[in-house]
Amino acid sequence: MKLGVFDSGIGGEAVAVSLREYFPSAKVVTVNDRGNVPYGNKSPAQVRRLTELAIQPLLDGSCDMIVLACNTATAFAIEQLRAKYPTQKFIGLEPMIKPAAELTRTGIVAVCATPGTLTSTRYARLVQRYGSSLHIITPDCSQWAYWIENNQLNQEHIAVTVNEVCEKGADIIVLGCTHYHWIKELIIELAAGRAQVLEPSEAIGRRIELLLQLR
Repeated sequence: MKLGVFDSGIGGEAVAVSLREYFPSAKVVTVNDRGNVPYGNKSPAQVRRLTELAIQPLLDGSCDMIVLACNTATAFAIEQLRAKYPTQKFIGLEPMIKPAAELTRTGIVAVCATPGTLTSTRYARLVQRYGSSLHIITPDCSQWAYWIENNQLNQEHIAVTVNEVCEKGADIIVLGCTHYHWIKELIIELAAGRAQVLEPSEAIGRRIELLLQLR
């Protein structure tokens, strides 16, 4: 089995690590677009164009599945890609609103994501379908992907952000950008037991199994 993983930057590598653990016999190939990272502040048209260009090596490489390990690329490009390449299977990543709604006790959830993801139609539909009963906090994480990509992490800003959402009653923090997977342990530490941190690495593996009928 061959799996292709795309992200605008290094976030896809975190997803690839998880997939290699989940499918130890699979070949997992990654591509990125670090020359244009981050995607979160770009227009939908820009994201669609850049994503399609960047994944050409995966489209040409006979992948059983291509994972768009980028919430912004999923939000703006996956429907177009599925229509244009109907024989290729794609999986996208979206903020885990449904699991958050099932797990929260306070009804207050923080979604850490890029501006592009948060303003997308797909995100709005996701919230309408699964999060209509939630109070969703969307803190300003617009610089996080850049900091992580360039190894310039502003831990003070992240600490303030995590503390603020916890003080507002959020007991679930959803990581809606794969760049943030690299700082999951830091966010867990900063939350200090006040909130559970969700990201979709394990869910991606289960979804691939289902779509490829591996079990």
